[in-house]
Amino acid sequence: MAEPESDLPVAPATGRRIAALALPALGVLAAEPVYLLFDLAIVGRLGALPLAGLAIGALILATLSSQMTFLSYGTTARSARFFGAGDRESAVGEGVQATWLALGLGLVIVVAVQVAAVPLVSVLASGGDIAEAALPWVRIAIVGVPAILVSAAGNGWMRGVQDTMRPLRFVVIGFGLSAVLCPLLVYGWLGMPRMGLAGSAVANLVGQWLAAALFIWALLSERVPLRIQPSVLRAQVVMGRDLVLRTMAFQACFVSAGAVAARFGAAAVAAHQVVLQLWNFLALVLDSLAIAAQSLVGAALGAGQLAHAKSVAWRVTAFSFLASGVLAVVFAVGASVIPTVFTDDRSVLDAIVVPWWFMVAQLPVAGIVFGLDGVLLGAGDAKFMRNATLISALVGFLPLIWLSLVFGWGLLGIWSGLSTFMVLRLIFVGWRAFSGHWLVPGTG
Repeated sequence: MAEPESDLPVAPATGRRIAALALPALGVLAAEPVYLLFDLAIVGRLGALPLAGLAIGALILATLSSQMTFLSYGTTARSARFFGAGDRESAVGEGVQATWLALGLGLVIVVAVQVAAVPLVSVLASGGDIAEAALPWVRIAIVGVPAILVSAAGNGWMRGVQDTMRPLRFVVIGFGLSAVLCPLLVYGWLGMPRMGLAGSAVANLVGQWLAAALFIWALLSERVPLRIQPSVLRAQVVMGRDLVLRTMAFQACFVSAGAVAARFGAAAVAAHQVVLQLWNFLALVLDSLAIAAQSLVGAALGAGQLAHAKSVAWRVTAFSFLASGVLAVVFAVGASVIPTVFTDDRSVLDAIVVPWWFMVAQLPVAGIVFGLDGVLLGAGDAKFMRNATLISALVGFLPLIWLSLVFGWGLLGIWSGLSTFMVLRLIFVGWRAFSGHWLVPGTG
């Protein structure tokens, strides 16, 4: 009797197969940005200054934690190859080593930020009231970084073994608790202390550690060796090096954008943060298809099935492009309504208009880019991804950000830079996908 398709590491790249991986991954990816948008809406009712403080604090937290994306993306690529080759123990073992890395790196980040919090916040917010508002949030929220990294590692190995349902449950439980606590602690409802912006940070922290505990429990239930394996760690760090450099290019751009936006006042930085969080949310929605590509491409290459890997690549990219087109239409139609969900401050709403239409226009480009990103990450093509991102950032995004500060272009210049960045990445990943250089079989 034939084995069910869902139980096969390498199965036909049908729409149903891709959806079975992508839809739960969508829930995982969407949970954090949905919660952050909810958090923005809660804090936004406190006024422009707390919202600007949250923007700076969230930028620091996201920048530091996202430098370690190799704990998820790199682990998925390596784990999926072992899974496709029929070696589940080694596939899960990648998750064990990634979790050790997550705990160690997370602790280092917490200590470093607590020591440097005051100058760090002051530089980004240019001192003043925005920095004063952001500092308490940063000191509390940074303690959640180890938990964020443990969850990233857990998502990585589970995606590699094509299990995207349990991560969805874990993440929903964690963010669900945060969503309940956030308004209670910010506004002091139901007898809870009224903490204002700091209450947002405490709610984040509690939910992140609950989710991390669930991922650790899942790893322990696999009953694989838990000892540190230096050879596996070295291999992960080698792949991680390129992915970290790639992520640093992203973050250099977005940190610069946030810092420059802050120079144009609280309304500008608050508007930038609202649209940026929406952009991040939409990017992660599209990344759910890219995650399906990572898992299926990695498994196909691990099993030596190159034609299957190519089939996944083109199917996922087509689906991602169609999805991005639908999202562009939705946010174009809702341009006058959706921003009011996050703030009722008139100055912020006026400033949102420019970045909003840039976001809408670049969504179709992003659909193709993110789909092909997933294919190349699943193939472990980290060196190329690093180089393409660095060039696109240095040539397209960063120059326009800093010229915006010099010439006073404001959010127009910042978001022109992001659009240029996306077009350059489209050129690079499109060429790489057609070249076939990423089609390398085996588990090495």
